[in-house]
Amino acid sequence: MLTIAHLTKMEVLESTGISDVAVGVKRGSDELSMYNSPNSGMGSISDGASNGSDSKKLRVEEAPPSRVLHIRKLPNEASETEVIALGLPFGKVTNILTLKGKNQAFLEMGTEEAAITMVNYYTTVTPHVRNVPVFIQYSNHKELKTDAGNQRTQAVLQAVSAVQSGGSPSSDVQEALAAASSPVLRIIIDNMFYPVTLDVLQQIFSKFGTVMKIITFTKNNQFQALLQFSDPVNAQQAKLALDGQNIYNSCCTLRIDFSKLVNLNVKYNNDKSRDYTRPELPAGDGQPSLDPTVAAAFSKDSNSLLGKIPGALNPLSAAAAAAAAAGRVALAGQAGSSGVLLVSNLNEEMVTPQSLFTLFGVYGDVQRVKILYNKKDSALIQMSDANQAQLAMSHLNGQKMYGKIIRVTLSKHQTVALPRDGLDDQGLTKDYANSPLHRFKKPGSKNFQNIFPPSATLHLSNIPQDVTEDDLRLLFSNAGGTVKAFKFFQDRKMALIQMSTVEEAIQALIDLHNYNMGGNQHLRVSFSKSTI
Repeated sequence: MLTIAHLTKMEVLESTGISDVAVGVKRGSDELSMYNSPNSGMGSISDGASNGSDSKKLRVEEAPPSRVLHIRKLPNEASETEVIALGLPFGKVTNILTLKGKNQAFLEMGTEEAAITMVNYYTTVTPHVRNVPVFIQYSNHKELKTDAGNQRTQAVLQAVSAVQSGGSPSSDVQEALAAASSPVLRIIIDNMFYPVTLDVLQQIFSKFGTVMKIITFTKNNQFQALLQFSDPVNAQQAKLALDGQNIYNSCCTLRIDFSKLVNLNVKYNNDKSRDYTRPELPAGDGQPSLDPTVAAAFSKDSNSLLGKIPGALNPLSAAAAAAAAAGRVALAGQAGSSGVLLVSNLNEEMVTPQSLFTLFGVYGDVQRVKILYNKKDSALIQMSDANQAQLAMSHLNGQKMYGKIIRVTLSKHQTVALPRDGLDDQGLTKDYANSPLHRFKKPGSKNFQNIFPPSATLHLSNIPQDVTEDDLRLLFSNAGGTVKAFKFFQDRKMALIQMSTVEEAIQALIDLHNYNMGGNQHLRVSFSKSTI
């Protein structure tokens, strides 16, 4: 059995550079000094003066993958719980041994695959403990055996495992968790494709305890937030479960650390800051105050990802995406919300109900379109619900359609009225309620995960096998644009095509979505997040 003393000795051996190599980070001079001890026997480090070399060289062989990981450069005050937290997102942690005097630890994962995933991840993202970067590498040890008498370590392991599984930690471990953390979390949102609101954060984090205060701000062009729980244990649980998770499908990644603050001072209740313990606070100059009943209604939305924590956050739903993309919370049936859009500054010589149906249909299922009889540069578009209306508005407002920058706002109307029987409105009103071209009528459709802003690159699908690249280039050139690039997918049923401008891509989508390619196969066109 390997005791702490034995492992400490082995750590010295490993530190001679026989095997373990820190991932993703170059060792600095302070790190090299620990390898260049008089007893290390390492002759591959030179000072440059003795042999005329300008550089110092370190020859180290990389250890093979192991489920035991060696963690170095831990801060003095780091706890076992915080070390365990590094591994939890990647799988079950089965053992830990900390070497306090050396600021190091060994962490044993449940499987070698989990350890490999963890090392690969931290190769690209530097791990931090208490805001201090640490170094993770494979260990020579294939298994970590510690004294069975170390009951506290085992208790922490069991309790953190329970937290990961959605259980509640024991009082002993609650103390251990609390000692490691502040009740205030610092949250950074990476890859923020959709805006994240204060209410979205509250809904997610409240699954782990009482959220008392939130302050949001932008720093270094990144959206950040400070969030205060009523209890440090809740903050620790939220960090363990949510750090590294995506709020929406493949985007809006949570990066969570403990703040040095222990209490937040909130002066205003608005869309930037909130003190949930003091509802009487003013909104502040020019800041809209959010109705708490709207946030409450949002939490009851059965389609929202926010109702299903803990565990991995669910993929982007139409409702959640709409609320986030519009930067506000608005649900059908709530005051001020509407599924009807008012679109203005249209090119009245070119626009038709069908062209509006096709373009706005990228972001929701259009039910009705009415071009206004006395103001033909404006139209009302009724979507399936308010969430789809928000999504379409956030993506299409300010885009160019037929040479004019269109304006999209929410209408005060709740529905678009059809013309009375026998009344000829010159084809300005169309009912699309039963259209077979709705993209989102099928629950769980992959289309929900492929909603992107207008871009110069278009995604094509349902391409017949006999259609060539030249055929498609000619087709899209004839739509009035210039094809810059083209790429077939491997199966040739899908492709990417890049136009010279976003406006040309919008025009091509309007003209060619559902285009009959022959044999009753209709081309499917949507905006892509990729480039060629």
